[in-house]
Amino acid sequence: MKQKTIAVITVRSLNGDTGGAERLYEGLIHILNTLGVKADRVSLESDESCFEAIQETYLQFYDLALSGYDGVISTKAPSYIVRHSNHVCYLVHTMRVFYDMFDNEFPSKSKELEQQRKFIHLLDKKALSYPRVNRIFSIGNEVSKRLYKYTGLESEVLHPGLTFDDFRQGAYRNYLFLPGRLHRWKRVGLVIEAMKFVNRDIHLKICGSGEDEEILRAIAQQDERIEFLGRVPDQNLRDLYSNALAVPFTPLREDYGYVTLEAFRSKKPVITCMDSGEPAHFVKDGLNGFVCSPNPAEIARKIEWLFDNPKLAVEMGERAYKSIQHITWENVGSHLIESLKL
Repeated sequence: MKQKTIAVITVRSLNGDTGGAERLYEGLIHILNTLGVKADRVSLESDESCFEAIQETYLQFYDLALSGYDGVISTKAPSYIVRHSNHVCYLVHTMRVFYDMFDNEFPSKSKELEQQRKFIHLLDKKALSYPRVNRIFSIGNEVSKRLYKYTGLESEVLHPGLTFDDFRQGAYRNYLFLPGRLHRWKRVGLVIEAMKFVNRDIHLKICGSGEDEEILRAIAQQDERIEFLGRVPDQNLRDLYSNALAVPFTPLREDYGYVTLEAFRSKKPVITCMDSGEPAHFVKDGLNGFVCSPNPAEIARKIEWLFDNPKLAVEMGERAYKSIQHITWENVGSHLIESLKL
């Protein structure tokens, strides 16, 4: 019998940035190939520099020739605009600047912007509706809730696993570790502000790069306890996780956040916020970390508590590790293949 082929439709950023989405694509394609189908990554760049460029990107995905595949799995916006008779969407996220981040990014929005947003919502709803898409899955509750709020479309949550899974528990040293993109939506500045209220001998190691790095350095005001490491190799990343006391991760309405899973795999408690999206789904307040308001002083109190109670921090880390044992790529891959009815 001829091996079935699947096209996994993905999106590349113009500047070549890589992050959680790229790791997700890698893990998805690997598990599909492991489970007996042949999965190819079909990728296009997404230009979001202006609305005309966004429209052009939608059109490029729409025009993709995919008839040679037995099925397709679309992912991030606007990959789901593709045409195929056997199409399942594993939604990473829609174009958030036209969804939950619209008011944040455009506080003084014009009628033109409102019309653009309405156009994107209508286009997305049509693209993701049956029969253009047989079924919609999402990477997390935050993504599913957002999709339903703005389009009325329902989706099933399939949490993706970790692409590499050799995270480990090390010591619990006197530093916090915060990896990720240095972007305003990640709210790294909130943790830096919290450090101003921390009256303990604890440091903050920030790993990653991004457009807001200079702003964040200015907020840190040359605080010797705060260190910007830049991008680090994967092995260094795992070492930094393994020996941290805890991981503060306080983004705004995060779609998924591999940081939470990586911290939990390293048996580290996570401090997150009530409005942080999916991390607040994983973190159970007082059990495997803390969920608090996005208030620097409150975050600082949780940091000090963990510093003052290292044995309890270790117990939290153990519970964190156990809480995500059910999240595997095998579960994701089998559900997607079954839905494609190959």
